[in-house]
Amino acid sequence: MTPSFLPKDLATINLFKRRTVLIWIILAMAMIGLIVRLVYLQVITAPDLLDKARRQQMFTLRPFIPRRTITDRKGTVLGIDRPVYTLFAYPHLYKKKPEEIAAALAPILRRPNEKLLSVLTRDTTSIQVEYWLSEENADLIYNLRLDGLELIQQRHRLYPQQDLAAELLGYVNVDHRGQAGIELSQEKLLERNDQAPEVAQDGNGKLIPNRIPAGMIRSDRTSLQMTIDSRIQRTARQILKQQMVKFNAKRGSVIVMDVRDGGLLTFVTEPTYDPNRYYESDVKLFKNWAVSDLYEPGSTFKPLNVAIALEAGAIQPDTVLNDEGVLTIGGWPVANFDYEQAGPVGALSIGQILERSSNVGMVHIIQRMKPSVYYGWLERIGLGDISGVDLPSETPSALKPQEQFIEYVIEPATASFGQGFSLTPIQMVQLHGILASGGKLLTPHVVKGLVNEDGEEYYQPKLPTPRQIISSATAQRVVEMMTGVVERGTGKPARIPGYRIAGKTGTAQKASATGGYSAAKITSFVGIFPSKEPRYVVLAVIDEPIGADAFGSTVAAPIVKTVIEDIIVTEGIPPSHPEEVTSKIPTLPELVSPSQPQDTATPAPKISPSPQVTPSR
Repeated sequence: MTPSFLPKDLATINLFKRRTVLIWIILAMAMIGLIVRLVYLQVITAPDLLDKARRQQMFTLRPFIPRRTITDRKGTVLGIDRPVYTLFAYPHLYKKKPEEIAAALAPILRRPNEKLLSVLTRDTTSIQVEYWLSEENADLIYNLRLDGLELIQQRHRLYPQQDLAAELLGYVNVDHRGQAGIELSQEKLLERNDQAPEVAQDGNGKLIPNRIPAGMIRSDRTSLQMTIDSRIQRTARQILKQQMVKFNAKRGSVIVMDVRDGGLLTFVTEPTYDPNRYYESDVKLFKNWAVSDLYEPGSTFKPLNVAIALEAGAIQPDTVLNDEGVLTIGGWPVANFDYEQAGPVGALSIGQILERSSNVGMVHIIQRMKPSVYYGWLERIGLGDISGVDLPSETPSALKPQEQFIEYVIEPATASFGQGFSLTPIQMVQLHGILASGGKLLTPHVVKGLVNEDGEEYYQPKLPTPRQIISSATAQRVVEMMTGVVERGTGKPARIPGYRIAGKTGTAQKASATGGYSAAKITSFVGIFPSKEPRYVVLAVIDEPIGADAFGSTVAAPIVKTVIEDIIVTEGIPPSHPEEVTSKIPTLPELVSPSQPQDTATPAPKISPSPQVTPSR
């Protein structure tokens, strides 16, 4: 009898073999897939995975990195970053009564308990209690160990001198970015280049101490040093404010430039603002008008025209011209400011033309040159260009098109006494720097460079090489003539016994928006000190002073005198004519005499009262 189970067993065995083969095939394919995956991970994507792992294992420390400190030329701090803290409260996390928390915070925040309690009990999940807390106060609050309070660190820019140099410094916004002044124009210099260090962390996110780089505690300790002298800046601001109040003026500016390198010792504009609280100020004040606004300089430009005429060979220092008092040029009358009182003047030397500030005399000087030659010289000294000062938003000076200037004879005539074109106060200082520096065109600047903690120079911005515009001999002759203006002419209110100052007054009509000129005027005085081997150019410009006696000699000259007096004291400059100082010392009877005249026009230091003269344009 044949067994009936054999076919069924063979079928089972064949099925088992097929399944075994299938399993081996699956395992082989899995192994092949695994090998392919490993090759893919270890060879093809290895660099990307390694970078991802490093990013997961490394932590970038972001410490408090402040902007560079700003100082004046003597190290006085003008702007500095400091860490400040904002205090937040979370009512749902309080573990003490709000009354107890308010009582603990009140003496630190210097706020009444009642007001603090009303803040702490607001119906919200998050409350901003106080901002701009100092580190000292933040430490006191932290040590209270009060639940429901949190201190968030932020950066804050502090300007310790408040409005002393706001027009130069500018301010930073809530994002700590410069918005005006050198905070804006020198953003790259003020931002430190410290590198945030990276350290390893374990699987729980804890830092591994032995992996922290030793150099992470090192940082950039340099500061940005300005050319400004805080003492002279303060003096200039005080006297400028006094004169503006006295003559109810719209605005004013005082600028002092060192003619050795173009560094600005003083740059004041009024009105101004406190950069610590810039958000409370009118946005118009953020613009430095002495850099961005144009004005017609008037008679303060006359010395430059004399220098141009001398250099062009149109006149000689001993040239004598006739001053008729009034002229008609191209159908337009041109008269001296005092023509109604003085009438025709007669023969005047070039120096006397400056001393009297004669408009007619200046017209005769410029008429000795071809208009095209004169125009070329105006362009050569920089009209139509900018001064290049390292402050933002400088406006180039404005000069009429050459065709119009040459075609209309009135254009050179009005330009001869400083009208018909416009420039900024900072460029006016630069142009008089040509005379004071021996004929060179300097670049005015307020940034001296970067210095380290020891005051050693670390970096200095590269300035354009000074360009020789006129000869040193011509510049010296014009400065000598300007000295006569202060000694014998319209600039007498700026005279300081024992010292020689070269200067020029200016009182110009303001151009009207509707054409022509308005009744408003702008007064100015420019001084070069000392007149022998000059070192400083000092300019005062007062916009729209009010009063019958508001002229360059009465409004601006006393400002320049006071500033120069402070420079003398600050720099310890001895008198060039000491005999004048000793001769002016009053005797004892004079000191006690009730009839002794009192001088209250300008503040100390004073050596003798300044004589008043009839001002000029």
